[in-house]
Amino acid sequence: MNKKILGLDLGTTSIGWALVHESDNGNSSIEKVGVRIVPLTTDEENDFQKGKSTSINANRTSKRGARRTLHRFKLRREALQQILLEHAVISEKSIRTNARGKFPNHLIWELRAKAPTERIELEAFARVLFAINKKRGYKSNRKTQDEGDGQAVDGMALAKRLYEENLTPGQLMLQRIQADKKGKPDFYRSDLQQEFDQIWDAQLQYHSTLLTTELKQKL
Repeated sequence: MNKKILGLDLGTTSIGWALVHESDNGNSSIEKVGVRIVPLTTDEENDFQKGKSTSINANRTSKRGARRTLHRFKLRREALQQILLEHAVISEKSIRTNARGKFPNHLIWELRAKAPTERIELEAFARVLFAINKKRGYKSNRKTQDEGDGQAVDGMALAKRLYEENLTPGQLMLQRIQADKKGKPDFYRSDLQQEFDQIWDAQLQYHSTLLTTELKQKL
């Protein structure tokens, strides 16, 4: 009885194969041979040899998701920048400082914590809006790693604390910075929306000429 035998040579970066025909009289012949190259980077090859389960596609998907997130953020930032320009909240001269984040991070959080209750200048108001605009917030419960104590920060617990202590995300983050806690928790989108509303209502008392209903709807 004739047999067909498939032989495989499995390597970390290639798979060689050969299809052998073996006849009843003991004679054999190679019908087809080939090799499939698996293009791996050095890091991917090392991960493969260590038995790590994350696939190349999973890694590429993660990077593609990061690129999309960055692209969407840039679109949101440009849209916000255009709206603020059209309504004279910022000028062409101040765009780079406001939109590109050329401002100490802790001062941004101080402004963001102050804005819901005290007067801030229009340029500072724009900085606060750009800071809020960086992340849209999440609709479902999320957890992020807190580098300070190695524990996950529960989004639901944060929302509960914001409600019970009557805090905005900006005020809560300033407390965390002052307590020397690392990591930036993820907030619900509804919490960020409420923070924006509180900031708007507070600053409307001082900048009523520029902060119109039309501008708020666009923002």
